[in-house]
Amino acid sequence: MSSWRVLGLISGTSMDGIDVAVGELSLPGGGVAELRPGGFTEVAYPAELRRRLLAALPPAGVDAREFCVLDTEVGLAFAAAARAGIAEFGEVDLIASLGQTLYHWVEDGRARGTTQLGQAAWIAEATGVPVIADLRARDVAAGGHGAPLAGVLDALWLADRPRPAIALNIGGIANITVVGGPEPLAYDTGPGNALLDAAAAQVTGGTAASDLGGLIAAGGQVHEELLARLLADDYYREAPPKSTGKEHFNADYLARAVRGLDVSGPDLLATLTELTAATIADACHRHGPREVIASGGGVHNPTLMAALRERLRGDRPGTADVEVHVSDDLGLPAAGKEGYLTALLGWLTWNGLPGNVPGTTGADGPRLLGAITPGTAPLRLPEPAREPVRRLRITHPTTPMEAE
Repeated sequence: MSSWRVLGLISGTSMDGIDVAVGELSLPGGGVAELRPGGFTEVAYPAELRRRLLAALPPAGVDAREFCVLDTEVGLAFAAAARAGIAEFGEVDLIASLGQTLYHWVEDGRARGTTQLGQAAWIAEATGVPVIADLRARDVAAGGHGAPLAGVLDALWLADRPRPAIALNIGGIANITVVGGPEPLAYDTGPGNALLDAAAAQVTGGTAASDLGGLIAAGGQVHEELLARLLADDYYREAPPKSTGKEHFNADYLARAVRGLDVSGPDLLATLTELTAATIADACHRHGPREVIASGGGVHNPTLMAALRERLRGDRPGTADVEVHVSDDLGLPAAGKEGYLTALLGWLTWNGLPGNVPGTTGADGPRLLGAITPGTAPLRLPEPAREPVRRLRITHPTTPMEAE
């Protein structure tokens, strides 16, 4: 087989649903991989499951029974999402799942372990297709952070862009990949939507899971004292590669930050929007990029994107103007990027190729990622690829689009 149709599944730290993307991946030669996007969608979690997942996040505790139940129910939800993706976009040869991260254990600046819910056996049983899952643990075992794994896609996809270039993903946690140095570098910059979502739920009495369109923040003013408190977090001064999550940036963290301050709802959202923009922009400016290519749910928040563009202007000493694009401009749909990333990671493992970039995760070296759960048929892996992949070309049915 010269090409494979791969379905990618992931639910991000916002826990609002399951991203599903189907892509055709092939190795035409010359160190080039081709990805032809075949469609993407998002399948919402059942409301009660999402409520229980959010309730299980640190600092809450989860007993063994609840952990087992959540792992099973997330697996069943991912299986249903995979079936929905196949029904909409056609049959696939392989499924890759990044699951639902529940806890990312980082201690003394080092990742010690990581837990993703969503047992792959449920997906394989529901679809009959082999599933590659548990894609982060091997990188952690090799001394890496297991995140952000987006670095492998970004390093290949942006290989031909003017350098240095930065790929930015604004999910619950924001992360960047810097392409154009001695080796790719990627890390979590801090909260993307995590604190914004927590604040929106608080301000609206739980009727809104997010500040849709940034409308609440647009009606407020930045509270400078609160912003200074938030920016004092030691995480922003740690050296990359590094990773974080909702075990750090959560509702309790926010409650401690605002203690003793009189902050209105709109001002709280405006301040948190500025925090996300400031921490992303500060991280980007350290690398002197010519452009930032953004994706993730945050690109649909015009208030956040306006604040980010303002922060990326070169009006401070030692900085230059940085162009901000959305990944759709380069042929990779922003809404489906993480699903396509997951598909790519599974396809790399399937073909005997490493799925991590040591410079982006801090691992001791390249590693094959994940564990394979067979489908209905006997498991037959292809012959391992004979050469490493150095570039990723995004193609479409009518017009090839290279990142040029």
